[in-house]
Amino acid sequence: MKAILALEDGTIFAGRSFGAVGERCGEVVFNTSLTGYQEILTDPSYKGQIVCMTYPLIGNYGINDADIESAIPHCEGFVVRENSRLASNFRSTGKLDDYLKKHGIIGIEGIDTRMLTRRLRLQGSLKGIISTTVSDHQALVAKAKASAGVEGVDLVKVVTCKKPYIWNESQWAEKSLAVPKYNIVAYDFGIKFNILRNFERLGCKVTVVPATTSADDVLAMNPDGVFLSNGPADPAAVTYAIENIKQLIGKKPIFGICLGHQLLGLAMGAKTYKLKFGHHGGNQPTMDLNTRKVDITSQNHGFAVDPKTFTKEMEVTHINLNDETVEGFRHTKLPIFSVQYHPEAGPGPRDANYLFAKFIGMINDAKTY
Repeated sequence: MKAILALEDGTIFAGRSFGAVGERCGEVVFNTSLTGYQEILTDPSYKGQIVCMTYPLIGNYGINDADIESAIPHCEGFVVRENSRLASNFRSTGKLDDYLKKHGIIGIEGIDTRMLTRRLRLQGSLKGIISTTVSDHQALVAKAKASAGVEGVDLVKVVTCKKPYIWNESQWAEKSLAVPKYNIVAYDFGIKFNILRNFERLGCKVTVVPATTSADDVLAMNPDGVFLSNGPADPAAVTYAIENIKQLIGKKPIFGICLGHQLLGLAMGAKTYKLKFGHHGGNQPTMDLNTRKVDITSQNHGFAVDPKTFTKEMEVTHINLNDETVEGFRHTKLPIFSVQYHPEAGPGPRDANYLFAKFIGMINDAKTY
């Protein structure tokens, strides 16, 4: 079956359909990871986006029940050069085509993903539409232009959990390696399982709460620390989260990742802005400005915190070596810090995994006062 990807600037890509059939709009972004397509598909941060993989062969090791970052895939569409019909891996329990079909995700293959990636790098991220049902190019471009995109849109309310729950690693993968010693409350703005796994392995009991949970309700749980998770779309649109974080500052140690980093920045008085084409992939170099150490990191975000708007309590701790955007900051007096990248990986390098232990160290220090 034929499929068409149309961009808002009028560019048309004709290819072959795989996965589900139908029509879906989203912001088109590219991801440079060589592996980990299943983790990318199930990362809630991709809600509202059509993901193009720059690596040419996708699906060759199939799908399994362990390498997921949430219960279902969240992206609006999936674009690849070639979808492998052969799933060759001893852990595989199915094929990518069947997995996308089961969950209603539309895929397109057989297009020039190099050309698409180049256009997105030059023009910036563009709104687009994948269709297996409409062949009228002008009509599809018009639909892409009229779609909501991600700026000013709150998609956290779509992906967050409906009620609080206590994470239990054993139901997903290997059992916990530590006896719970710390009580962490994690805001679910689109949280990834690997974040929860990292906390559990460090001896944390993690209570995951919906994004709208009030600061009073969180404090009533008497946590040792509060975690702000990753998530999709525009941080400035998630006003309820910003207000709750404001009320938690100075009361508990706080650690934020990705969207949580941006929301923390907004809560502390800074502003955010949209990047031209974002950072999506597993090869982004970041530098710790204190140690001058460079980590290769996994990233997935389209917005950034503006250092020109930092208040006196905010200090930049990490930068991106490709474009010098802010990759981390800390509060100068309180046990609060955040990073824009993904130390939990899933997929990608684990260079920055130590940040989870750093947060536990902050909690221990806070307990001594």
